[in-house]
Amino acid sequence: MIKIIDYKAGNAPSVLHTINHLGYDACFARCGDDLKDATHIILPGVGSAGATMDSLREMNLISALETAVMQQKVLFLGICVGMQIIFEHSEEENTRCLEWLKGRVVKYDVSKVRIPQMGWNQVKFIKNVPQNAQDEYFYFVNSYYAEPEDRSVIWGTAEYNGQFAAAVCRNNIYATQFHVEKSGEAGMYILKNFIGLGG
Repeated sequence: MIKIIDYKAGNAPSVLHTINHLGYDACFARCGDDLKDATHIILPGVGSAGATMDSLREMNLISALETAVMQQKVLFLGICVGMQIIFEHSEEENTRCLEWLKGRVVKYDVSKVRIPQMGWNQVKFIKNVPQNAQDEYFYFVNSYYAEPEDRSVIWGTAEYNGQFAAAVCRNNIYATQFHVEKSGEAGMYILKNFIGLGG
């Protein structure tokens, strides 16, 4: 079962609509028990890192996510803030995050670029997973970006005041800084292929 984490700072209804449009069933997860039968977990986000972590903590989801993703190796897709919080620390509200991947999340240099980055930007994929992701334009809304300590986890890059990690993946963990659910056919292609990883 595809489970979408539904929390205060998320964008769960939009993601559910996109998955349904692709012809798949999914449901919301609002507590730890909701993840027990998950084959795929999607963590969307449109809020801040601090608010996201607070919401997950209040819903008793952090330990359940750790068990499902890190121990049971359930397929995971983080979107936007859902990507940022899989790292160790975010400068946004000085937030300790999930620490699944080593690295930090930093703010764009406001003296050089406008924030948030809002709109379409081309992503160049450097790993052909899942199923040969194509270099396309995707929709971004972000003021912060991830700096992975291990560069081998970078799945795709984009340019905004220099190159940044637009997507990362390692084993069963996938994450995109861009919004797949707002990126038209290109985003649906990514989402469909992620779901397809589970057979």
